Amino acid sequence: MMNHLKQAAIEYAPALASGVLLVLSFPGFDYYPLAWIALLPLLFSLREKTPKEAFRLGYVFGIVYFFGTLYWVYHSITVFGGIPLAASFGVVLMLCLYLGLYPALFSWLFALIMKKTKLPALLIVPVIWVVLEFIRSYLLTGFPWASIGYSQYLFLPMIQIADVTGIYGISFLVMSVNGALFDIALVRRKLRDIPLYPLIYSATGFIALAAVLLISLGYGAWRLTQSREQGAVRVSIIQGSIPQDKKWEPAFQEEVLAIYRDLSQKAAAASSPQLIVWPETSVPFFFDYDTANTERLLKMQKELGAYLLFGSVLVRERTKEHTLLTNSALLLDREGKPVYKYDKIHLVPFGEYVPLKKVLFFVDKVVTGIGDYVPGDSYLKAGADFGSFGTMICYEIIFPGLVRKFYTQGGDFIVTITNDAWFGRTAGPYQHFSMAVFRAIENRKPVVRAANTGISGFIDSSGRITARTSLFTREFLSGEIKPDKTLTFYTKYGDLFSYACIITFIALLLNIRIWR
Repeated sequence: MMNHLKQAAIEYAPALASGVLLVLSFPGFDYYPLAWIALLPLLFSLREKTPKEAFRLGYVFGIVYFFGTLYWVYHSITVFGGIPLAASFGVVLMLCLYLGLYPALFSWLFALIMKKTKLPALLIVPVIWVVLEFIRSYLLTGFPWASIGYSQYLFLPMIQIADVTGIYGISFLVMSVNGALFDIALVRRKLRDIPLYPLIYSATGFIALAAVLLISLGYGAWRLTQSREQGAVRVSIIQGSIPQDKKWEPAFQEEVLAIYRDLSQKAAAASSPQLIVWPETSVPFFFDYDTANTERLLKMQKELGAYLLFGSVLVRERTKEHTLLTNSALLLDREGKPVYKYDKIHLVPFGEYVPLKKVLFFVDKVVTGIGDYVPGDSYLKAGADFGSFGTMICYEIIFPGLVRKFYTQGGDFIVTITNDAWFGRTAGPYQHFSMAVFRAIENRKPVVRAANTGISGFIDSSGRITARTSLFTREFLSGEIKPDKTLTFYTKYGDLFSYACIITFIALLLNIRIWR
């Protein structure tokens, strides 16, 4: 028995090590250089394995990788869903068991293809990984959280190329380097085992990768010194830090409104902003449906002398049988007139709706009791005298394909409003914030982020975080953003890079018997 356990520990240790290294590269730890070598233990362990054995190793790696980056889900389920701690971690484990299938499939394909091709791992590894990462972003409503490229949000010179390739191009580069280091370590062994091994494949790959990395860094250096912005917009973000358990309590309604009123008045007096931004669902009532509180809000806003963007739950339809709601963003002009309304398009599964409800009839949302949310269907931008912007609500900002659709016809900046109180003091808010860096770069649009409990902040169109708040602080943050009218390759054409990876992957599978 002990020998069996020892053998299992030795067998799975590399997969565990790769998972831990990858977790450490993400926000919360921010040791992002580790991502460039994190896959090496796993890749070496797959070298002599059958595809079936590789699948098991990849599955263990994937479970560690996703549990380490998504453990924070337990907080929402336990604190706000009323599920016991042990059961909530069980739910997180189930999520990781699903997500772990992607690294498992990656490992299976890697072991299968590498045995039947002379092409270098520096091509095979990133192509397989990016294809699966792209699929994960769309399959079953999509969940692109913890895509490996997001670990590099602080490596600004390297990630500027995302305005061409999107986030998946950064994942490709990271995985290419992992693959190249694997190739280098095995070159001598291959020459020993196969004296006539054609080095042309590896040599060509190394030269091409070195060129791509240098070009990416050079492009990044140019973008970071480039002057593209025009003018400036004064913006104040209001971080109310309203406890989630008090937010919708009628007894605290007056207090919540007073907090936002006082902070907004202080921000208006201190910096005369053109735009004031409140977080997602910041008003503790149904705007326009609750006429008394709506009038109070409009009267208060007229005194600020600024446009006000805020999040509110809106009633779309109400009958005895059901209430249909939208999670929305609204903009009031300086006179208190509503001039823009956007209904959230990508709802949170099990948070705002239950997917496959007829099948999962026994499952309810984490948040129950106020009604059923329905999605919007229009990628609307707000227009004001200081510029135009789209408003991403909550985790919409993590979907690059969704965000770019707001800007295919132009635009000046991005606003994202969220309520990260769900995450508590975990790595969740830091990960969520970091993803906005890539939306700024992909579309060359500065980002204004208002979060109920933080992290709120400003990101310029090159991905620099110019100002940010701490978690669970009640404050306002004022600053100037510089609108950027650049229409990037990624904004215009979307995920062409990912489609190229998919085509390459299909070609690999179709020709796998030719390359022996």
